[in-house]
Amino acid sequence: MSAIEINFDGLPGPTHNYAGLSVGNVASQTNFGEVSYPRAAALQGLEKMRRLMELGLQQGFFPPPRRPAAEALRAFGFRGSEDEVLAAAAETDLALFRAICSASSMWRANAATVLAAPDTGDGRVHLVAANLAGMLHRSFEAGETYALLRRVFANEDRFAVHGPLPHGRHFGDEGAANHMRLASSHGAPGLNVFVHGELRGGAYPERQSRRASEAVARLAGLSRARTFFALQNAAAVQAGAFHNDVVAVANANVVFAHPEAFADPARLYGELRARLPNLQVVETFGVSLEDAVASYLFNSQLVSLPGGGMALILPSDAQENAAAWAAVETVLASDNAIEQAVVVDVRESMRNGGGPACLRLRVPADGPARAGIDPRFILDAARWDTLARVVEAHWPEKIAADDLVKPELWAQAREAHAALEAAIG
Repeated sequence: MSAIEINFDGLPGPTHNYAGLSVGNVASQTNFGEVSYPRAAALQGLEKMRRLMELGLQQGFFPPPRRPAAEALRAFGFRGSEDEVLAAAAETDLALFRAICSASSMWRANAATVLAAPDTGDGRVHLVAANLAGMLHRSFEAGETYALLRRVFANEDRFAVHGPLPHGRHFGDEGAANHMRLASSHGAPGLNVFVHGELRGGAYPERQSRRASEAVARLAGLSRARTFFALQNAAAVQAGAFHNDVVAVANANVVFAHPEAFADPARLYGELRARLPNLQVVETFGVSLEDAVASYLFNSQLVSLPGGGMALILPSDAQENAAAWAAVETVLASDNAIEQAVVVDVRESMRNGGGPACLRLRVPADGPARAGIDPRFILDAARWDTLARVVEAHWPEKIAADDLVKPELWAQAREAHAALEAAIG
């Protein structure tokens, strides 16, 4: 069986809320304190998954970790039952309490960096859990994500799952959101592009460390000749592109990117073409960085269709932005592999700063590797229906900022997680 790419989408959790926790994420900070709609967020995410299934693609999902993360508070000296720990944190350190209520794990592009089997030293798919050290609320996810990846990809003959790198600003790792793989096909040897920041000052932090990317490449045994490191454009970061996938996405032999995504795009594309002569670089002139960040045009999923060609899975915000949508129409009319645009409504995720590409982790896998994935996390129509019913029955309809400190919400979230785990089996 040939290799395909499976998108594992994060299911938005029952405490999906707008706490403005992510510095540099324009949407997250803009919508701080607004009412969120967890049930709608999860159903929107599920509907996006179904759209990809309807395109003939294999689709997986990752459940959210339990939130509020009461156990994480014990490391900060809080004692007592779960509710006592949560109540004490809410009273004495509200910022910390909001952090352990975050549902940002829905953005699974940050879960790990995935290195394809044809590229690694031992011929297995390698997954390196991201430490997410740059943001307190996300750092709590690292250990939970590692445990989840070991659960889903437990077959050690086909998968190597690595724990997160040690925390520290020199090794800040934000996962696949800053990694692009280019190849003639998903099963062919590829080129791995790691995009990173550096300490250049500015209002917004540059989260991905080059040293972290180098460590990830070493852990997977990648060939130096097929590994590339590209510096983010500082202007893009300060415009709100806190991860590279806000301004660039790649699939097979195609890069779809804003002209200002990289600090030195001519050098990068030249080096890549030397290794992959049929590389297609699709750039969109006429879309400002501000429009790119507002519309999340480049945070679209770029997927290979079973019948050939590629599709862009776009947020509805891109369709509603005149400059972004004009660029899409130009791309579709041009001579490149992108043949189709599929618009999805993920507004709840977008309002917290994550588009279609943020929601998924891409895992290339051949037939034996696919057989080694826990089937409970691969969607079919029946499993999709089961998840939708659980969300409809147990996810809160809405959460206002003041609701986070209410024990009733904590109890409902626990019930929702228990119902989801029971449904998974």
